[in-house]
Amino acid sequence: MTRTLTFAIPKGRILDEALPLLAKAGIEPEAEFHDKKSRALRFATNRPDVSIIRVRAFDVATFVAHGAAQIGIVGSDVVEEFDYSELYAPVDLDIGHCRLSVAQPADAADEDEAAISHVRVATKYPHLTRKYYEARGLQAECVKLNGAMELAPSLGLSRRIVDLVSSGATLKANGLVETDIIMPISARLIVNRAAYKMRSAELAPMVEAFRRAVGVKDAA
Repeated sequence: MTRTLTFAIPKGRILDEALPLLAKAGIEPEAEFHDKKSRALRFATNRPDVSIIRVRAFDVATFVAHGAAQIGIVGSDVVEEFDYSELYAPVDLDIGHCRLSVAQPADAADEDEAAISHVRVATKYPHLTRKYYEARGLQAECVKLNGAMELAPSLGLSRRIVDLVSSGATLKANGLVETDIIMPISARLIVNRAAYKMRSAELAPMVEAFRRAVGVKDAA
């Protein structure tokens, strides 16, 4: 009997763009998935061998890395932040575009980094933030927040934030300016490496279906 493949997809900003790609790849969730009143987290699909779980973006990487899900969609920011060796990211899906940036109050935007050795930064990306500042010769004390990052400078929690930026409107509304871009972001198809080896007959065609869905003809 064929074991069901579990496909993890993120709640939030990527989901609406991911659904058309799923459909192009031949996977469509059951009707309950689209019911905003439903509290279910796992759903059947049009394929009896594939089910979908809908979880927080950061949790997509964890579910797939640990083999609870075999395949998923998540932003490259999450892939880079966790840096799980168990994850294989074979397809850039060309959706969910934004950037991971440094921002701070407008009156401190020209602060001279040469005069300091330590910075406090509010972020939900402590790994990428420390890596960025280490490359600049600075020690970063990261204050972990999961949201409302833009409040941190005005409330004295930190002078800088590292967060995702799209239009920059939220930064502007909170008196902040973007001072540097750490990395551009897009959504990736991720696969558990062990599962890909053990269940390649099921997973390899699915990966290729997503390549075709985004217009990639040859394997990278």
